[in-house]
Amino acid sequence: MLQQQEQQRHFLLMTFPAQGHINPALQFAESLIRMGAHVTCVTCVSTHRRMIKSPPPKGLSFAIFSDGYDDGVKPGDDDQHHFIQLKRNGSKTLTDLIVSNANQGRPFTCLVYTMLIPWAADVAREIHLPSVLLWIQPAMVFDIYYYYFNGFADVIRNNPSCSIQLPGLPLLTSRELPSFLLASNPYPSAVPTFEAHFEALEKENHPRPRVLVNTFDALEPEALKALEKLNLVAVGPLVPYAFLDGSKDYYFEWLNSKPESSVIYVSFGSLSVLKKQQMEEVARGLLESGRPFLWVIRTKENGEEEEEKLSRREELEQMGMIVPWCSQMEVLSHPSLGCFVTHCGWNSSLESLVSGVPVVMFPQWSDQGTNAKLIQDVWKTGVRVMANKDGIVEGDEIKRCLELVIGDGERGKEMRRNAKKWKELAKESANEGGSSYNNLKAFVDEFGKGC
Repeated sequence: MLQQQEQQRHFLLMTFPAQGHINPALQFAESLIRMGAHVTCVTCVSTHRRMIKSPPPKGLSFAIFSDGYDDGVKPGDDDQHHFIQLKRNGSKTLTDLIVSNANQGRPFTCLVYTMLIPWAADVAREIHLPSVLLWIQPAMVFDIYYYYFNGFADVIRNNPSCSIQLPGLPLLTSRELPSFLLASNPYPSAVPTFEAHFEALEKENHPRPRVLVNTFDALEPEALKALEKLNLVAVGPLVPYAFLDGSKDYYFEWLNSKPESSVIYVSFGSLSVLKKQQMEEVARGLLESGRPFLWVIRTKENGEEEEEKLSRREELEQMGMIVPWCSQMEVLSHPSLGCFVTHCGWNSSLESLVSGVPVVMFPQWSDQGTNAKLIQDVWKTGVRVMANKDGIVEGDEIKRCLELVIGDGERGKEMRRNAKKWKELAKESANEGGSSYNNLKAFVDEFGKGC
């Protein structure tokens, strides 16, 4: 039995402590486990508290450390200090774990790490452990960052009002670029962190370093092949279906009572916070659409809603349902769902595609503008809202977009047809024999040889 355990491929997985990173990383871990590997997930205390709702599946274990923010990063905390603490404590934990496992005759096969922790690759390289980056955003976003750090920075920075053409990618405007690359970016440490990822890849002892990407071949065929010096390998869609809370009955009964394809689902993710005025306009657009809706409005740790009380709350609750949390994949897969109003985070974007649900897009920051470009112009499964001169999307505009997507017009029918097409292609890629399944199996098999 001991000999079998020693021969089993054992992957070390480390993720940045944010929900948008945790979900695809855990799904990736489950994919490795289904292929016969064991996975140890290195995570900080606050992340571990959020992710565990039930016992982990067989084959998954956790190594937990403190990043100095055991209750999570709060508004007003120094992001730079958190990054420093995470790197210091995380590097030591990784080093100790890799060395101790090797000394006990149970060496790790490979380290897989997600975005924003490029130092994880440095730790692995110093100890001579193979490592690979798991990119949890679209391949096209990866390509844009690559071009920025390889000769196109001036083109991207100095063309705020012009279209930008990058090799192998669609024509882009500034609002369709990752927000960290724009002059308006309020996070000065973001660009150096992404640059460090590409520096780490250049240090790999391989003529064409591999990057695992949360996408699938049919979804981004051009973007996956755009870079000659890097091998982008699609292993998605990594959509979460484990570690669910299970407390869904109260809103599922409501969904069950609604006609097929009639409900508007509204969620702006785990980080985005809308202004009070914008929340009121969303409420107005939903009310004037005259359609049932399920709206996720997060609560703070003290139990108060993330946003101030809506002025038309009673009217809203007569027409729809407001909840503090829901199991998003299960909601999107419900037959009553007709439309998803989303911030366009990549996890939510993939989940809409896998569920075959068209979207109304409210991109806020980071990769979300690029995701919206892909959804509207390439995959044609949604429409992006237009803000007024003050940056607010008015209720009339929200109603217009909802009618475009969920109404009986030809454009809405086309978006729904396209959504169903991508749903089938996504499932096909992930099933045994599909492109992502084969790509992941080849990755696992390769690291099972001589490591």
